[in-house]
Amino acid sequence: MNALEYASTPTLVVISGPGGFGKTTAAHAIARAVGCPAICRDEIKEGMVHATPAFRSGWPADPLTQRTYPTFFDVLGLLLGRGVTVVAEASFQDKLWRAGLERLDRLAKLRVVQCVTDPAIAHARSIRRYGENPVRRAHADALASHGPDDALERYHSFDRLAYPAPAITVDTTDGYDPAIEEVVAFIDS
Repeated sequence: MNALEYASTPTLVVISGPGGFGKTTAAHAIARAVGCPAICRDEIKEGMVHATPAFRSGWPADPLTQRTYPTFFDVLGLLLGRGVTVVAEASFQDKLWRAGLERLDRLAKLRVVQCVTDPAIAHARSIRRYGENPVRRAHADALASHGPDDALERYHSFDRLAYPAPAITVDTTDGYDPAIEEVVAFIDS
């Protein structure tokens, strides 16, 4: 019996939401609880920036942002194609990210986790992480956000993922509601 005979369908856990909504923190917590890798779009871009010291972020899309999208989906496709369950974190705005998900749909069982919080909290998080983390220079979104009104506008204009897969909404305002254990139970259902 070869190793592939033991393989079953992996799960792709899609973590979606606007900037500052707790996606990356939730993705890592969920991945630890599930026992799988978290692949975060921003972390891929930050790795590209590290290899490009003279990089300066541009709006709306700089050359590294344009390379990040296909790299993100290539990594997900590679892992899922090898039978690895993966937590994938990015904004996943519907019209921008749907085509990438459609290519992966045949490789995995999809579960969508929509992160929500108050836009003012999201704005404060964005400001804090930009000040605390020098690798945030990789992201034009942090540079484009000038105040709470901008955060509110970005929230209202966010094109929430409407992919035809089971979905759960997780409030990240103060911890996780529902709790991570409940999110894992949803993922495993």
